[in-house]
Amino acid sequence: MAGRLGWFLKEAWAKEPVLTVSFAISIMALLLTPYTKYTGMINQATPYNYPVPVQDDGNMPDIPSHPQDPQWLKNL
Repeated sequence: MAGRLGWFLKEAWAKEPVLTVSFAISIMALLLTPYTKYTGMINQATPYNYPVPVQDDGNMPDIPSHPQDPQWLKNL
């Protein structure tokens, strides 16, 4: 695997050094930018499951009729 990558980089540098350098700079910029740090923090804080409002059929005393009620949000 490392041999193939080395061969590819050697060939790319020999044929198109400007493109090789530009790709290397862009990859390094993406890896080192603070934007990736905050993206990772947002992804960790985002829940996988979101609460879904339930339509009240009149037989659910423990579920409020309006899902935007602040008391309902506090109990989550």
